[in-house]
Amino acid sequence: MALKATIFKARLQVADMDRDHYGDYNLTLARHPSETDERMMVRLLAFAHNAHGELEFTRGLSTDSEPDLWLRHPAGDIALWIEVGLPAEDRLRKACNRAQRVLVYSYGRRAAPVWWRKQGAALARFDRLCVYHLPADACEQLAALAERNMDLNITVQDGHLWISSADRSVEVIPEIWKQ
Repeated sequence: MALKATIFKARLQVADMDRDHYGDYNLTLARHPSETDERMMVRLLAFAHNAHGELEFTRGLSTDSEPDLWLRHPAGDIALWIEVGLPAEDRLRKACNRAQRVLVYSYGRRAAPVWWRKQGAALARFDRLCVYHLPADACEQLAALAERNMDLNITVQDGHLWISSADRSVEVIPEIWKQ
């Protein structure tokens, strides 16, 4: 018997001073059985960092042909392709050929730096690609915010993200590995 996704509801209030974007979002996230709270919360952070009324979560882990999030124009072309984790170079090459802009949110205490050392030179040639690395301690704190129903306030200023719930807050300072 196949395991079903766990459904999470998130109400976000986003104040992005860097982009002059402010909005309230009611989101439904399906956490795949193999997905950790940390990965799901990194997806949520990626949404908040790029918040837009048309940005949407995809089927993610259950399909190879879609990113974790994307922003598509009404005509169907892809404006923004967002990957979470440590995608392969060939996957990012395909994404860069399909989308106007591709973002990667890498995380992981040991695996991400190893991935970057191996992939960084090959990824340097992709003009449409931007790679962020999220510090491991911040991602662990983000995972602790995961609840089936979440009310979160996210403030973005000078490249820093502050995520707060009723009783805790986390500061995330993404490192830019490729811009």
